Formats: sequence, structure tokens, C-alpha cells
Amino acid sequence: MGATIRIEARSRDEYAVCPRCTGEARRVHSRYRRQLADTAIGEYPVLIDIRVRRFFCDAIDCATKTFAEQLSGLTLPWSRRTPAATAVIAAIGRAVAGRAGARLADRLGVTVGRDTMLRTVRAIPDRPLEEVPVLGIDDFALRRGHVYGTVVIDMTTRTPIELLPDRTLDTVATWLRNRPGVEIVCRDRAGAYADGIGTGAPNAVQVADRWHLWHNLVGAVEKTVIRHRTDLNTPLDTTVPGPNEAMQSPATERVADLLEGRIVTRTTERHAAVHELLAQGRTISDISRILGLDRKTVRRFARATNAHDLISTARTRRGILDEYAPYLRKRIDAGCLDAALLTREITALGYHGSAKTVARFVYPLRAAATPAPSRPAAPSIRQVTGWLTRHPDRLTDEDRAGRKALLTRSPALATTCRLVRDFAEIMVGRRGHKIQEWITRVRRGGSPALRSFAVGLLRDLDAVTAGLTLEYNSGPVEGHVNRIMMLKRQMYGRAHFDLLRKRVIHYV
Repeated sequence: MGATIRIEARSRDEYAVCPRCTGEARRVHSRYRRQLADTAIGEYPVLIDIRVRRFFCDAIDCATKTFAEQLSGLTLPWSRRTPAATAVIAAIGRAVAGRAGARLADRLGVTVGRDTMLRTVRAIPDRPLEEVPVLGIDDFALRRGHVYGTVVIDMTTRTPIELLPDRTLDTVATWLRNRPGVEIVCRDRAGAYADGIGTGAPNAVQVADRWHLWHNLVGAVEKTVIRHRTDLNTPLDTTVPGPNEAMQSPATERVADLLEGRIVTRTTERHAAVHELLAQGRTISDISRILGLDRKTVRRFARATNAHDLISTARTRRGILDEYAPYLRKRIDAGCLDAALLTREITALGYHGSAKTVARFVYPLRAAATPAPSRPAAPSIRQVTGWLTRHPDRLTDEDRAGRKALLTRSPALATTCRLVRDFAEIMVGRRGHKIQEWITRVRRGGSPALRSFAVGLLRDLDAVTAGLTLEYNSGPVEGHVNRIMMLKRQMYGRAHFDLLRKRVIHYV
């Protein structure tokens, strides 16, 4: 235990006020000592030792016989801490709660356990709720995908005033019935909140949030881009080669030299290997097994004095494809390197060999064939959606060029771009009175996804018009939703709703 500052004190008043009848009492019943923990001085905890008196209440009609005096600003009934120390603990508990709060309080010279910290937070009295003319309402996840709550924000002060345990119509309507001064409610596009507000505060103006409107529009634009994704591909250059280009050497001539060089090298190496093994006394059968060659091939290499005789014989020997070689070279020069397709074509001309022979003829040509004209990479769906929905000033020169080329070859996306631009002008300029005209244009010439978006606007037209006209939006509400998520994660999901509510409403 470290050093503790101990302060002894007593009251100098001659009387005390009865807590029940508020009458003055002067007759002392007894005295006792009371020890209170106070805020630290420097790094040292403070303990106040007070000599407290107990008084008789002499009022005839008061049921209280005796009571202990309370020192204003220093003592509270049954409390072992001063109000200042309790306020410090409550502030730490609202900020970090639990174990972390107990560790922080200990560093500040206030010894408190984690359970006491949480009890102090739960004991914070709620502030009296005054009339709030402008509200913001949104849901947040207590257990994502399963359980949701509702947060209510005072849009004037941008502070949370209530947390509701669910997001149902009845809960929202019941809470709003007890708040008759509500004039404007900002919300998202959820139907449950629209119905709840209409039931609990029928005279309030509902304001659809502009961010959610734009988010829904971007989703409709993305679906439109997906529908017309074939327009994203840049057309190939189909320029016909000139006569000079047509007279140039085809791919087969380049490969013929390469193929002949490979045959010469292979024949020379095999001839040398066969004669080296013969010099070692190997038989034809042994050499055939070692080199993986047919015995007749080994015998032919063994009989040849040098490799040039074999090469000259290979050049003059007639092959099964010689008759069809001109046709194959013509088709290969035209860009066809599919061995199976070429086999079917020459079979119709009388070829009786195997497809493997044609494949061996075509295979060397694939690596040396002139590559087909490459198509530039098409922009992604997300990239094009950004071109159509971002502010033009935020696009790079490359983005502007890509968008211009895309809109030139895709009338549907060009129409979508114009509609998005007009909606942005209505939203930024707060020209909500023009939204009906915009919806009519979309339903007449927009994509199916945009028409579906327009139908959704019609179902919530009053709130949409107000959202595109008034200055209010749900930005502060979304900020507090993010803060609630942070508090939830900080408590590791082990805190009940009542503690979360206290920490959100009585935020530091």
C-alpha cells in the first residue's frame, strides 16, 4: 500500500435539516466517524475522516425519529465516496468501462473494482428530456444479422437522447407518442421507421437522407453498367493489310527455317550418341533401349557413315503431309493454328493420317506465329460506375477520356450519365420540386434498374422531396451509429443493453 493523504473534519453547523420533513433539528442523538474516499491529490489517494452527528427530529407529525446529517457537496446517503470521486468514476466508466476503467482509475489514484465501476455507470440518473423539434433516427446492430436496436439523436445539438431495444414499428411509434413536440424526423429509406413515425408523430415532416438516396442511385447505375457490360470492350482495329504487307514472308517461312535447324541438330546428336554406344560394344537392342528409339531407326543411324547422309535423306524423303502442306501453310498464315480443325479440313480433302501428325506439324508454328491484334483491357464495372457517379472535377484526364469514348459507343450508358448528372444537380442545389419531373424522364427512357429506383422514390415521395429540399440529413446519426459499434466492440459483447444505453446517452 502506498501513502494516503488523510483529512479529519467535522461540521460546524448548529443544526441539521431532516430529509423527510425538511425541519431544523438541533438535538444531537449520537456521533460516529465516517470515512469517504475523495479524488487524489497528485499521485496520492485522499481519505476524508468526518465526525458525523445523528440528530433527533422533534417534529410531531414526522415519522423520522433520528437521522444522520449530510454535508453539502461532501457526503451522500450510504455512499463511501465524495460526489467528486463518484463523478470521476462515472466519467471513466462512461469512457472505457469495466477492467480498463478500473486500471485507469487506479493510475489516477482512485481505487475501484470493475464491478463497482459498472454499477456506478448504471446508477447515472437520466437527464430530463425536453422538447426536441428535430430528431434523427436509425438502427444499429446489437447482434449483426439477428438483433437490431434504434438510436434517436437530437439534430439541433447532435447528441443522442435515447436507445431503443429494437427497430419495430410499435416501439418507435410508442416512444414518439410521448414526445408531442417533434416537428421533423430524419431517417433512412427503411419502411418500418416510415410507418412508425407516421403512426407516432403523424404531423411530423419525414426527411429521407440524401446519402442513402445517392447510395441507392449508385446501386442502380452499377446494375445498369452490368446490363451493358459488352459496351465496355474497346472495338478491335480491323484495318485490312495493304498489298505490300500481304507480300511479306508468312509465319510458316520463318518457322520452316527454325524447324529445319532443329531437325539437323537432333539428327547430328542422335548419330553421335549411336556411334558412341557402338564403340562401347553395345548391341542394337541395348542402344534402342537406352536412347528410347526404334531398333530400325538405330540400325539406320548405325549404317550411316556421317550425319549429313541422314539429313540429305530426310530432306528428300516424301512425307504423308507433303501433299497437303501448301493448304496447311495457307490456313496457318490466315491465323488458324487449331490442329484438330486442320485435321478435319484435310481429311475432307483425302488425308488418311492421324491428328498427331498434323499437331506435330502445327506445334512449332504456334510459338512463332504473328500474334493477333490485342484488345485493350476493358474498364471494370466498378470503374465505369465511378465515371458515371463521381463529380466531374474529381476525375483524372484518363478517366474523362475513357468515359467520353464509352459514352460515344454506348447510347444507353450515355442516357444513364445524363440522368445521374441531373439528379446530382437536384440534390446539390436542393431543388426537390424537380424530382417528380426527373422520375417521369427516368420511367420514360431510363434503364430497368433506374426505373425501379424511380418507383421506390414515388412510394416515399414526400420524404424524398423534403430530403432534397431541407438542410437536414442523417450524417450526425450515422456518426453516432459508428460510435455505438466502437462501444460494443470495446465491451466484447458481454455488456447488457442497459449499460450500452447509459454509455451512449451520457457520453463523455
